[in-house]
Amino acid sequence: MPDENADSQKPSEPKVRTLDPHSLRGLAHPLRIRLLSTLSRHGPATASQLAEQLGESSGATSYHLRQLAAHGFVEDAPEHGKGRERWWRACQDGTQFDEEMIYDPDPATRGAAEVFLAEIVKIHDQELSTWLGAAHTWPMEWRRSSELSDFTLKLTAEQTHELVLKVQDLINSYRDLPASEGTEMVRFHTHAFPVHTK
Repeated sequence: MPDENADSQKPSEPKVRTLDPHSLRGLAHPLRIRLLSTLSRHGPATASQLAEQLGESSGATSYHLRQLAAHGFVEDAPEHGKGRERWWRACQDGTQFDEEMIYDPDPATRGAAEVFLAEIVKIHDQELSTWLGAAHTWPMEWRRSSELSDFTLKLTAEQTHELVLKVQDLINSYRDLPASEGTEMVRFHTHAFPVHTK
């Protein structure tokens, strides 16, 4: 007999938007990528709040938020607003990059792909640097639980893809755990790429 509660016990899938050439060109600007990342991770905010967090002018954040909205990445969050304040929220939990766009015949799409990927690498680097600079301010149990490792395996492209999907599934299985005392936001970065041995 099927378990009637089985579906409710499954971890929820994050709402991920797969980028196509049009949406990629709308997102591929360093400030837009950082704005979307900040809203996805920290929740709704105003252009002024985001400007303060990111060290930008509120005019710049307002403009790029409107561009993100035009491409369906962010939307109004009116339940947070007071008076004339305009609050924004992300429309999805994350984005998925289609590697085929690196080989797109349109140079504008290839250029947008390069900007997007370079900014993601920069964000990861900044987050790691921030953690290392502030790690001494965290309790020892968090230091022990953090991870900076790398592994070298001999795999085919298919095996590598299979492993990446398994890692993603494992991480997502922890997504809906109930918050408890001591819960913090934790960032996981994963990178997998081939290297020439000679």
